[in-house]
Amino acid sequence: MLRTAKTTFKEDIHRPRYHFLPAANWMNDPNGVIHWDGRYHLFFQYNPDGAYHANMHWGHAVSDDLVHWQELPVAIAPTPNAADRGGIFSGCMVNDNGAPVAIYTGVNETYDVQVQCLAAGSPDLMTWEKYAGNPVIGDVPAELGQTRDFRDPFVWRGADCWYMILASHIVGVGGAVLLYRSGDLRGWQYLHPLFIGDRARNGFNFECPNLFPLGDKWVLIVSSQPAAHTPGTTLYFVGRLENERFIPEYEDVYDAGYSYASLCHQDDAGRRLIYSWIREGRGKDLQRQAGWTGVQAIPRVLSLDGRNRLISAPVPEFEALRGRHHHFAAGDLPEAGLSIETLSLDISAVLATEKAAQSGIELTCGGAELAIIYDCNTSTLQVRRRYEREDPEIDSDTHGIVHTLDSGETLELRALVDGSVLEVIANGRTRITSRFYPAGAAGACLRAIAPSSVISLDIWQLSTIW
Repeated sequence: MLRTAKTTFKEDIHRPRYHFLPAANWMNDPNGVIHWDGRYHLFFQYNPDGAYHANMHWGHAVSDDLVHWQELPVAIAPTPNAADRGGIFSGCMVNDNGAPVAIYTGVNETYDVQVQCLAAGSPDLMTWEKYAGNPVIGDVPAELGQTRDFRDPFVWRGADCWYMILASHIVGVGGAVLLYRSGDLRGWQYLHPLFIGDRARNGFNFECPNLFPLGDKWVLIVSSQPAAHTPGTTLYFVGRLENERFIPEYEDVYDAGYSYASLCHQDDAGRRLIYSWIREGRGKDLQRQAGWTGVQAIPRVLSLDGRNRLISAPVPEFEALRGRHHHFAAGDLPEAGLSIETLSLDISAVLATEKAAQSGIELTCGGAELAIIYDCNTSTLQVRRRYEREDPEIDSDTHGIVHTLDSGETLELRALVDGSVLEVIANGRTRITSRFYPAGAAGACLRAIAPSSVISLDIWQLSTIW
């Protein structure tokens, strides 16, 4: 029987209460997200043996509302002496004429052989039968050079065939997204690189590519590694498809913090939804001691604005968790701040940035300080973390990204605080995801950094999904 977060980690103030994570152990990339028979299914990278990266399986959770999740038994596990014997790495899921099909990367014990595999699901997505002909793609294109990075299939249905993109890099050049075509999901033809990045600007290697139409444009999302075996940043490109190649017209950072390995799908309502893994900001020993690691971000709805900037917002269903509400208009917030009994918060602030060189909001809790700051002089959005007692195992670097306000535009902040998790969205288009590990009780004090800049501030305390 699966343990529940409510009983197993009740006293752990760092463990989120309304973000999804499994009952225990390691979790990373979202996989195989799909809206199937009216329910949302989330598969994810999972190690059933402990809070460390090894022995990758596909975990499984289901939701009726994208808010409350039920963890289900492991969906897909490695098969001894098979192409995926070393782990079930990331991938996606498609509806093949009413049949669910998972496409994923299988690896050997040392991860230096990465191949693409298929598994067919039962109608309830609870049991999976691997294709006898796995791997369906085994050879790395020669033009890439000597690389082991060949993974993370993302598949969609075209007008008369299936398409797949894979993540990799061209040695000495930079990240690459590779394009394949198939008539039946089993036999695949390599076409060419769909898109090649610039190593100096876009990173050494791409992971977890997504390609989808949005409005009258196409959007390409990649997780970019600056160097081998290092965590990176999620980037997005907006452009067009011509002759089965992607031509970017606009590019930017999707998230400047710990968000990574995003995966998108379209639900039955036609919404383009994005899911993301939130990495830890603490060392491996602390993760093992905690007994859990990795969190899934709140799913968001994607759109484009008139300048081809990617806009995201937490799914509106999420607001059902809102409870006690505090509202402050200009000049109402006490100078000393507001006492908050919980670290499960949804915060919405509208700020006039011209009122002060720096504006924003700040939380203090358990000998630690978490600040969301807008610097008017540099037009940057920042998340700053400070601890009374510095710990080399806990990251305290400041996250920052340029956020230029349009003429006459106020700063609109949406901040989700949940235990050790912080998700920040500014004006819908600039994002920073961070982690924060205070000591002691969960109560906090919230104040405005420049009270004169506050136009409005709304704070909701949120209920747990467990």
